[in-house]
Amino acid sequence: MLEVNSIKKGIVLDHITVENGLKIFNKLMLDKVDYPVVLLMNVPSKAMGKKDIIKIENNIDIDLDFLGLIDHNISVNIIEDGKVILKKKVSIPKRVKGIFPCHNPRCITNFDNYVKPSFELVSPSRLAYQCDFCEEITEYKI
Repeated sequence: MLEVNSIKKGIVLDHITVENGLKIFNKLMLDKVDYPVVLLMNVPSKAMGKKDIIKIENNIDIDLDFLGLIDHNISVNIIEDGKVILKKKVSIPKRVKGIFPCHNPRCITNFDNYVKPSFELVSPSRLAYQCDFCEEITEYKI
């Protein structure tokens, strides 16, 4: 059996749907950091069958909306002195700002550096968002 030690201080991303762990690991560029990080894949889970887990031995700022776009099953556990002090569940964000570009090439957000693209959720099943500026529908793709 594989054994991974618990962390003293940091973040554990738990209940990640299988195959999303590597996507999150890459999007957060965790291969470039100089502190301990563990990516566990295909870990047995009673609730999910199998899951991925990411353990980060450092406190970093993670955008929960970004995580919710990739996988709304994730639990974020904040660890201090080896104990979970805070547990958050992510969800599909209702509104997002600056995470992805508008699909409309003529939208002001695609050529004005001072305007960040912002969207409102219109279809959770498709992760489709309507741009606040041009009203174009953009589907978020991982």
